[in-house]
Amino acid sequence: MTLVANDAAMAAEPALDPQRWPATASPAALTDPATEARITALMARMTLRQKIGQMIQADLNAIKPSELKRYPLGSILAGGNGGPYNIERADGATWVRLVNEFRAASARSGAGIPILFGVDAVHGHSNLPGATIFPHNIGLGAARDPDLIGRIGAATAAELSGGGIDWTFAPTLAVPQDLRWGRSYEGFSADTGITAAYARALTLGLQGVLVGAQPMAADKVAGSAKHFVADGGTDGGKDQGDARIDEATLVRVHAAGYAPAVEAGVLSVMASFSSWNGTKAHGNRYLLTDVLKGRMGFAGLVVGDWNGHGQLPGCTVTDCPLTFNAGLDLAMAPDSWKGLFDSTLRHVKAGTISMARVDDAVRRILRVKAKLGLLDTPATARADLSRIGAAEHLDLAREVAAKSLVLLKNNGGVLPIKPGARVLITGPGADDMAMQSGGWTVTWQGTDTTAADFPKGQTIGRAIADAVRAAGGQAEVAAGKAGDAPADVAIVVFGEQPYAEFQGDMPDLAFRALSGEAELIAGLKARGIKVVSLFLSGRPLFVSPLINASDAFVAAWLPGSQGQGVADVLVAGRDGRSVRDFTGRLPFAWPADARSPISQPLWPLGHGLSYANAAEVGPLPEAPGIDLAATASEDVYMLRGKVMAPWRLGLDSAVVMKAVDVSAQEDARQFRWNATGAIAIDGPPVGLTRHATGGFALTLEWRVDAAPAGPVTLAIGSATLDITAAVKTAPVGEIGSLAVPLGCFAKAGADLAHVGTALRLAAPKGFGMTLRTARLTQPANMPPCPATVSSGH
Repeated sequence: MTLVANDAAMAAEPALDPQRWPATASPAALTDPATEARITALMARMTLRQKIGQMIQADLNAIKPSELKRYPLGSILAGGNGGPYNIERADGATWVRLVNEFRAASARSGAGIPILFGVDAVHGHSNLPGATIFPHNIGLGAARDPDLIGRIGAATAAELSGGGIDWTFAPTLAVPQDLRWGRSYEGFSADTGITAAYARALTLGLQGVLVGAQPMAADKVAGSAKHFVADGGTDGGKDQGDARIDEATLVRVHAAGYAPAVEAGVLSVMASFSSWNGTKAHGNRYLLTDVLKGRMGFAGLVVGDWNGHGQLPGCTVTDCPLTFNAGLDLAMAPDSWKGLFDSTLRHVKAGTISMARVDDAVRRILRVKAKLGLLDTPATARADLSRIGAAEHLDLAREVAAKSLVLLKNNGGVLPIKPGARVLITGPGADDMAMQSGGWTVTWQGTDTTAADFPKGQTIGRAIADAVRAAGGQAEVAAGKAGDAPADVAIVVFGEQPYAEFQGDMPDLAFRALSGEAELIAGLKARGIKVVSLFLSGRPLFVSPLINASDAFVAAWLPGSQGQGVADVLVAGRDGRSVRDFTGRLPFAWPADARSPISQPLWPLGHGLSYANAAEVGPLPEAPGIDLAATASEDVYMLRGKVMAPWRLGLDSAVVMKAVDVSAQEDARQFRWNATGAIAIDGPPVGLTRHATGGFALTLEWRVDAAPAGPVTLAIGSATLDITAAVKTAPVGEIGSLAVPLGCFAKAGADLAHVGTALRLAAPKGFGMTLRTARLTQPANMPPCPATVSSGH
């Protein structure tokens, strides 16, 4: 059932009424009289500049501790790709050193008030290599266990605080309605009951129970319920889009987790990038002040999202009184903090922002700092490196990974893998820590995460191989290959490449295989090998043809760093029994075709098989329900670092990718070749014949970062051209463009009437390049054709 209201229904919507919302309140322990009196006395000593500083948050890579002397900011964050001293993979000790430097500088400048330091720890302390990485929220929703969620919160808090951090931007309480949304995996479930139960459990796990006039324990951190509100209800599943729904639906569905979080004492709430019926949440006074702070009695601080205030009408990232007047207490101004500080100070002096609003915001921020022990002398110390990657946390992550798996097919009882079996573990995700961990892992998009980042973890393929051998069997891990050795069973691990936020938005729910998964499975079946498909994804997708081709099919979601948890369920020991049975259940309905929102599911929310509850699955309909080619962009493949749907980016294991800034935040992708390999942008076939006759060229806006030691080739379809000369003459380290006429590919044998590979760039070890845009253009002066390497027929 779609929850998007039509225009007629919206026109009939009665007046807004806070009474529709739950009457809740933050615990009295957050506003106890002794703490309030202490805050009042502290605020009386603060200058206006010090108060404004409390309301501004900067990114750690855009500010130096010394700058706090003039700009006494109250908060620092580490963005998705941020790291101490610009070291993306800094260790825990380096994080502690940086936090302490900022904390000491802030204590000397901001009325003696230390900074509040926040990070996105959305599935464990995911900024930090060596930490414990839990399954993403969608997998937790499949586990259906609030007690488990509380334990995850406590473990995450212990590791965060162990690295000196005192605030996480979690939990996400979105209730996704359209799985085309790129943040669907950050939602627990479409079941509001699961979201509500988890909101309370995770808040208490992160923070503990608040006690009046007492700070939280040193191994606890502040949580942040986000993103208020309806980020999971946008029209078309567009990230940062508009939720066009009535207030009753907003309350019943999208606010389901906020009342339990507030009652459990969550110390902060993050405003959403998205809009409700055309009004951005960052500027919605009704939602932030009348509802959240008024009717719902939230007494903590309301924080913004990454420059979200700059999206409001009449605002820029450096000037926005509207957001503070609407009820935002702390603006996340990562790189715009200095301008926003100066303009906010001017607005307060001019009366555009009242002192009453400033004092309310500062009081709320100081309440949070009081609970964290930051106002005490000495302040509560959060730095115990022994807690990072602790054995009990790794064991918990293994347990959670096992409990998150959902069995959708097991015909013939191929699972669990029998003791003594010969097993091939293959597919693009067989030995890929990035695919099994997903976005928000070390980096924002998570694309360049490797097993080396988590030495206490294990990839799925390696874990399964160990379990098979321990049971007396033989195992080979051959990622992406069919393997040559004889095998009884093949486990094919495949699915979505990592993504975060808008990078994951899709035009439909079709899984578009980029690594020959169908051919791999068919080849294995032709050899008489049983096939178990292990599907890694951030959402249910239409994948019925591959389910039909498999003997068993498991929805593994994004299980995190402990691949042993997957092996515990899939592989039987010498006694013929697995360590665990399947207990996971679908947190969202599984689509019968590629259309979204889902109207008639293939399997409903809550479905899941087990060894104890076996059932054969017959042939499934394979029609996608829509014309997949009609949703393809014929002429734009990558735009400002984002691959345009339905095109998808694929990498050989030899190539490592990360998001980088060229002229805006993460507007390009940087690739490094560790061995001979290729990158490719593939999708449903499109026709480019008219483009070739119309004078179009495949144009790359790119930068050569490291010159190649051998040939570099560029292919469309089956036609490959040698572009080595152009690459070698390009200035290293400078953004430029390369245009190759489509007619050149046609002459080389490309079938431009059916192009499924928009580009494939192959290079040797040592080559490095950054790609910002890949598209078809019409150059004023058409360049000559490069040499042909091969032709297709």
